[in-house]
Amino acid sequence: MIRMDVLIVGSLAYDSLETPHGSRNDELGGSASYGGFSAAFHNRRISGDGVGLVGVIGEDFNPEHLAWYTSAGLNISGIESTSGHTFRWKGSYHGNMAEAVTHETHLNVFEHFQPKVPDSHRTPKALMCANLHPSLQSAVLSQTNAQRMSILDSMNLWINIAHDQLLEVMREVDLVVLNDGEVRMLASDENLVRAAHKVLEMMNGGILVVKRGEHGVIALHPDGFISMPAYPTSDIIDPTGCGDSFAGAMSQFLANGSGEVSRKELAESLVHATVTASFTIENFGSERLRNLTIEEYNQRLEEFRIISNTS
Repeated sequence: MIRMDVLIVGSLAYDSLETPHGSRNDELGGSASYGGFSAAFHNRRISGDGVGLVGVIGEDFNPEHLAWYTSAGLNISGIESTSGHTFRWKGSYHGNMAEAVTHETHLNVFEHFQPKVPDSHRTPKALMCANLHPSLQSAVLSQTNAQRMSILDSMNLWINIAHDQLLEVMREVDLVVLNDGEVRMLASDENLVRAAHKVLEMMNGGILVVKRGEHGVIALHPDGFISMPAYPTSDIIDPTGCGDSFAGAMSQFLANGSGEVSRKELAESLVHATVTASFTIENFGSERLRNLTIEEYNQRLEEFRIISNTS
């Protein structure tokens, strides 16, 4: 059995996108990629026990990109390679780039993906079920025994087409992370605070983290409410993967502790998640995240502590 801080299960993809700052084709993406690079950065920063990925790629996947994973310190033995093409997404951002416009989605090998968690990966300190169909997230949970924390992310598509399954799997985990639009949709309530409390009731307790983009984040913890701003930046090049980077950093921080997650510990994890996500948006794809140095991270962390009064 491998000692592992975080296991991330999700999509590995190629994105073609256009923003007001330019366009890129076949940029390495997917929820597991962004979450993995983010968690791996923090794992290196604290000399942790490693981060593993579980996902599927096609025969067209660039070997150089597998090298990017391993050079970041990610364990890729849970990545399955199969015949066919890798999952592809094409989209664009306009105006304030708050939401992507999807032009094409080709699931390819991801359409029939059945997560298989290697025996050596089954007891991570924290499990991150990134954006997957709820039935697949449930299958991952049945194959694993997270030592401290199980975390789930989702999206509006699953709220629409797999509502009941999503609610079931949300009740199986310790922490759910959604964006504000998804929380409002799930609760059928436009008031975000009221909607968040309704979703927490649907979860039968636990912790709910609500990503709010440029407006920051709120969280509901058994010991109270948390509200935190975003890091103010004018360098918004590509928001793709920002939420996954957020979740990856949060997962790694929460893997470090023991026992019940305190409100103070959750708040500190959100500080690191917010700062990490602020780097992701500063370049196309995962480039900024992959090249992030500990020195520049620590500098921004201190700036954000002053801004957010969390020092």
